[in-house]
Amino acid sequence: MKPVIISTDPGIDDAVAIALAIASPQLEVRLICPLAGNVDRDKTTANTLKLLTFFKAEIPVVPGSQRPLLRAPSAAAEIHGESGMDGFAFPQPTQVADLRQTAVAAMHQVVSTSDQPVTLIAIGPLTDIALFAHLYPADLANVAELVIMGGALGRGNLGVLSEFNFACDPQAAAMVAKLPIPMRIAPLEVGQQARLLPGTLMQIKALGAVGAMFDGLFRHYRGGSMQTGLKMYDALAVALVLAPELFTTVATHLDVALADPLTAGASLFDLKGVQNQPANVQVATAVDAEGFARWLVAALKQLA
Repeated sequence: MKPVIISTDPGIDDAVAIALAIASPQLEVRLICPLAGNVDRDKTTANTLKLLTFFKAEIPVVPGSQRPLLRAPSAAAEIHGESGMDGFAFPQPTQVADLRQTAVAAMHQVVSTSDQPVTLIAIGPLTDIALFAHLYPADLANVAELVIMGGALGRGNLGVLSEFNFACDPQAAAMVAKLPIPMRIAPLEVGQQARLLPGTLMQIKALGAVGAMFDGLFRHYRGGSMQTGLKMYDALAVALVLAPELFTTVATHLDVALADPLTAGASLFDLKGVQNQPANVQVATAVDAEGFARWLVAALKQLA
């Protein structure tokens, strides 16, 4: 099994990503670190614990950063609801978060003691990944790869040119882009391609208690609609790990802009090679949307 750490900000599409990781027999999720992003850290932590209790998954949870490195926090409650996961009455969590250490220290403990390289999956702002790499650079030798949902090939969804996860903490995204480790990225546009259409949503709804839970969340999710399809951004990061054949990827150079106010967090994927810089990421430019939907439903069936 592939050891994995997930940095996340649940978030309804984060909930799908976490479920897919838990469901996979190929992954061993050793740590989940919720941080501020879609909603504040207290809410993302509570949502993580709700999900793990619902799925009966015993995974350590260590809360991460309460705010970006330099900026004021952003949020997306208008997309995910005030709690971050509105739409379903989860049972009271039976698990508790470990507050004795920081998320970054917990990442260090997992990575530095792992008998095989660890995959980092980042589906929220990159604050904790940047801090981990800054404080424990020697650990990067035992990181298999970093898989990110973030950035945009063109226009953004928080700033004019910046995608939400990168725009929440541009400084962290810029630091991460320079890390000397393999990186794969699913950007905004690929999430827009990966819509779960009404037929797929009905298949998910039919998956017993798991289906009822996701149906409740989906009806409160504003990343599209139940009629036109829901965009599954964060699930793409897990799909990149488990089903890379679904994606078209390009090796390219990534820089992250920091100039305020219009371009902070803009991801400059040099797809045409005009900067003559070596490739530092593999970025997905397309996904087989129908294949992704089939794969996602089959994966969620493992939890039903």
